[in-house]
Amino acid sequence: MENAETASAEIEPIRLRLFDWWSRYARDLPWRFGRTTPWGVLVSEVMSQQTQMSRVVPYWVAWMKVWPDAASLAAAPKAEVITAWGRLGYPRRALRLQECAQQVAGQYADRLPRDYDQLVALPGIGDYTASAVMSFAYGERIAVIDTNIRRVLSRVFLGRESTGGAASREERQLAWQVLPEDGEQKPVSADEGGPEDVGVQDGGAQEDSGRLGLADPKVRSAAWREPPSARWNQAVMELGATVCIARKPACDICPLAGHCRFLKAGMPGLGVGRTRPRQRFAGTDRQVRGAILQALRQASGEPVSKEDLRHLCEDEIRLDRCIASLDEDGLLEIGQNGSLSLPQ
Repeated sequence: MENAETASAEIEPIRLRLFDWWSRYARDLPWRFGRTTPWGVLVSEVMSQQTQMSRVVPYWVAWMKVWPDAASLAAAPKAEVITAWGRLGYPRRALRLQECAQQVAGQYADRLPRDYDQLVALPGIGDYTASAVMSFAYGERIAVIDTNIRRVLSRVFLGRESTGGAASREERQLAWQVLPEDGEQKPVSADEGGPEDVGVQDGGAQEDSGRLGLADPKVRSAAWREPPSARWNQAVMELGATVCIARKPACDICPLAGHCRFLKAGMPGLGVGRTRPRQRFAGTDRQVRGAILQALRQASGEPVSKEDLRHLCEDEIRLDRCIASLDEDGLLEIGQNGSLSLPQ
């Protein structure tokens, strides 16, 4: 973007089209549109790290029924927490979330802080999660920067692929520059600037929508009651997750196609800036660790001997290494007789 005036003139029609698209095509996630507490938003963000949204929803719903606030999770037995995490992956996140809950319950009277610095000081909470909570739960004007948002903003405004890795200074400046000032944006109908001709259909290119339906009109209308900055953050992220995806963006149904510099340039370097290569799972320590935890969950609290786990991994050295790493992470306990169980 060449200067502030050009930027302002360019951003306004993009916002109108994106906001209209968001109000009509946002996926029906149970923590959206003011239907949960700030703590519920935090839980959804922690669960969604490196995990497909379609897998997160049923776990989040079940989790929040049992532990609807920080205090209830703080008091839960570790074994139940690990078991409830199920197959979300990276189970250390479950214990870090419980550590966070204990701090929130003890230091903040079971109320999640509404201060960025206090949020990032909590166990397991980094810049992205703190920013997401500030924006999505509290409606504070703050730039939320994740892989999807970086990809959309880089393509639309800079005309190039996001290079992955840590966000650059330019990307952070851009995220703040295009972030709406709260109170400046009013809802508009499609004939006042919304993309009436954008033919997004259920499924479409929605890489992660899976079994997630679109929110009903009453729920989606709540999108217009959100502060513009929060609506913008969520809409850009949603576009990156469902339409402007990494390798095969669905430009034919994208509401911003007519404004996208990357598309106009012929999409140079499409997909080369993936943050990380897809990780192999079969035969890795991650797979073995997951299999061990699943066996302990199925044991329903009864100790399991190492001999009972040998069928999970032919490599005894790897099996021992995975058991040791789970013990180090606090995800299992080793008894005096060498038996294994989930922590109490």
